[in-house]
Amino acid sequence: MSELELDIPAVRRAGIKWKALLERETFLQLPAAHDALTARLIERAGFPAYQVGGFALVGARYGRPDVDLEHFGEKNRAVQDVIDGCALPVLVDADDGYGDVKNMTRTIRGYEALGAAAIFFEDQAAPKRCGHMAGKKVVPVEQMVAKVRAAVAARQDGDTFLIARTDAIQPEGLDSALRRGEAYLKAGADGIYVEGPRNEQEIERVAQAFRGVPLATSVLENGGVTPWLAPDDFRALGYTMILYPTTVLFSAARAIERTLANLRGGRPLDGATSLDMEAFENLVDLPAWAEIEARFQPEE
Repeated sequence: MSELELDIPAVRRAGIKWKALLERETFLQLPAAHDALTARLIERAGFPAYQVGGFALVGARYGRPDVDLEHFGEKNRAVQDVIDGCALPVLVDADDGYGDVKNMTRTIRGYEALGAAAIFFEDQAAPKRCGHMAGKKVVPVEQMVAKVRAAVAARQDGDTFLIARTDAIQPEGLDSALRRGEAYLKAGADGIYVEGPRNEQEIERVAQAFRGVPLATSVLENGGVTPWLAPDDFRALGYTMILYPTTVLFSAARAIERTLANLRGGRPLDGATSLDMEAFENLVDLPAWAEIEARFQPEE
């Protein structure tokens, strides 16, 4: 191994493009990573890709709700930290682009430069919020079409996959959301993400309307508006990407609560439900860093 071939998994970027990944896999389950360690665990679990979603990111990093309190300045660095820790292709949540077409241009270029293989952005009116929260509003369709066009023009790599999301089901109804999706496709979006189908009938109608198109939706377990369907059921309907923004975050938060309660109660860490030191050292690649340290020690 040469000095330029150091085996550090965190710096090996996956070369596959998002479109090629969809063609290879045909269907993607996309858990959300709120930090680099979670991204690495997603990779170890065998997922071929993942997402960095705003809900999990702001909840874990800032302890705040997903109600438009953080924008590109805060999220840019947070996204970079996550991407740096995992070699998998990643879909990044760009919210509403954080402003007008100028901001959308900056956002697409910024996340693309960090290594995002795919980026999605939505048609919510500010202040935006989690797509499964009540009280959402959407911008006029013409304004979102302009943002889609700006995003397409902004990307430096034609393989960066752009997904336009509509949140119109709640404020305007399903028919409006379907019309918006068609308009965003015509404006140049590579895929469509319809947020918040409220029942299985709406899930099926969305799939029928966009059959043959890269199509995404999200499932927020324990409180979201979209009912749980097994991944194979979504696949059979024609969906190609299902996002799970809260699954890992909610499980992690409960595990932390229980661990702290045990500690407060004077109980030791349960080895059956936790890693040991050696397992954690392997997870964060300590052996690889130790090899570097040993190989490049100055001569005495």
